[in-house]
Amino acid sequence: MLGTFLTILATTLSLLVVDIIFPGVSIANFPAALIAAASIGIINAGVKPVISLLSLPLNILTLGGFSLIINGFCFWLASLLVPGFRVAGLIAFLVAPLILSSTNTLIGKYFGEKDLLTLPQTENKKLEQ
Repeated sequence: MLGTFLTILATTLSLLVVDIIFPGVSIANFPAALIAAASIGIINAGVKPVISLLSLPLNILTLGGFSLIINGFCFWLASLLVPGFRVAGLIAFLVAPLILSSTNTLIGKYFGEKDLLTLPQTENKKLEQ
């Protein structure tokens, strides 16, 4: 539970970085970013595998390039579901998910090096029992 919350928090921080860096993405406030991060996680876990499977021939044909479109679509879909989170324009549709994933990787790597994304030992023992 704590690991999931920290992952959503890292994605929230990444979304705020994307909002600062990229003009086509706007986030109204921190709660909107938090809800958007959770919604992106849910969409990436539920909708994205189905779309990826259905578009596999096209993805093979473009040597994986169609994955950028799928990522952009999932990002845009999350913006439709969350009030206060907006994606405007084709460039934002394609580039913002790349910035989000690279920022999220850097934040996750930083937290991972500090052992902040791992569960404390007492919680690990509770989960094993």
